[in-house]
Amino acid sequence: MSGFFSKLFGSKKESIDPMNKYLIIGLGNIGPKYDNTRHNIGFKIIDAYAQEKETSWSTEKLGDVAYTKVRGRTVVLLKPNTYMNLSGKAVKYWMQKENISIENILVITDDLNLEFGTIRVKSKGSDGGHNGLKDIQNQLSTTKYPRFRFGIGDRFSRGKQIDYVLGVWDKDEELDMPERMDISCKVIESFIASGIANTMNAYNGK
Repeated sequence: MSGFFSKLFGSKKESIDPMNKYLIIGLGNIGPKYDNTRHNIGFKIIDAYAQEKETSWSTEKLGDVAYTKVRGRTVVLLKPNTYMNLSGKAVKYWMQKENISIENILVITDDLNLEFGTIRVKSKGSDGGHNGLKDIQNQLSTTKYPRFRFGIGDRFSRGKQIDYVLGVWDKDEELDMPERMDISCKVIESFIASGIANTMNAYNGK
């Protein structure tokens, strides 16, 4: 795989071990009207992590990108600007551009099937009806990639799912959010520093 990417993108990538680079993707929709909505929790978490790492974003091809380091490992942070349903195009492009192995990506997204703030990290799985994950699966031709689901709950009446997902957080959720953001940043750091299995054991269900 690394040889394939080297041929595509030139010799300057050859000296970089793809196993020592990580791509962390927060999913969301661009634009002010989506900023504080449940569906944009991926953006919210990765923004919190970028702030913690004191790195800044720049607008690049298919998304906003920031760089940081964790224990000597290069970390690329990505917020796709393709809108949620076309997230896979940006993920695939930045994996190839940065020569990053699929086991070293982490996709952060919302999950209706988990209570608010519940964390579930998995190394593979179905899209669960999530259009962002569905597009990533289609672009990468696999369901075997790490993902970090953040629960948003399912407190909506029949026919109101879209309004709920694209709605803003309620007051109780806002009060609990700082503590949830702190744990979420720790999940990202753990994934990079300790791997998927240790992260699942340490944080799933918290």
